[in-house]
Amino acid sequence: MRNRSEGLKIIGAGFGRAGTMSLQKALEILGFKPCYHMQVTLTHYFHLRFWIRAQAGKPVDYRKFFRKYRATVDWPACEFYPELMQTFPGAKVLLNIRDAGEWYDSMFDSIWAIQKAFPFWFPKEYRKIHDDIMWDTRFRGEFTNRDKTMQVYLDRIEEVKRAVPPERLLVYNVKEGWEPLCRFLGKEVPDGIPFPRLNDRRFFRRVILLLRIVEWLVPVLVIASLVLLFLFIF
Repeated sequence: MRNRSEGLKIIGAGFGRAGTMSLQKALEILGFKPCYHMQVTLTHYFHLRFWIRAQAGKPVDYRKFFRKYRATVDWPACEFYPELMQTFPGAKVLLNIRDAGEWYDSMFDSIWAIQKAFPFWFPKEYRKIHDDIMWDTRFRGEFTNRDKTMQVYLDRIEEVKRAVPPERLLVYNVKEGWEPLCRFLGKEVPDGIPFPRLNDRRFFRRVILLLRIVEWLVPVLVIASLVLLFLFIF
């Protein structure tokens, strides 16, 4: 018989680029590990296909998918918080937030920039998961309109506040540190462990640079291979 205690204890309903990497690390320090994050999605091809199916309204098994995870933060899971709340009725909901302007600028310089740097020959699922779940749906194809996108962000925060029972929800900024998070989760503040402050902008810059190098390098290698093949044959 399946152990009903397995699965998610915390459902992250907040968007990415609002302290999710710091929050992921903090939750794992508190014992909620592993914590699911967008970076997990991007390194597992099956996960890409799972979320694309979910967004298309096709049947998926959230309980089976999250059987090894105890928490989620970031996209794509945050877009499915109502379904996850229903699947895991005992899980608490964590709405991570930050200043709307800071959030938009961070999004523009990271996720949006990487999306535009994907080479044309990259597997379509890497573009599709972003297009289907974020750019063409949540942001209505108008992400570059800063004011409209910030309003979408603020509206989403209010939506979650209305949808989740207050006793089940924590609206939280990682700048607040351990105290409110631990109080909400019924955990002691970790002794001698500072709250994690992770900034991955350098990581995104490196990924963008790598994608641009690969975009240039692969066609060159293909052409060189064809030339060598031609010389070998003829």
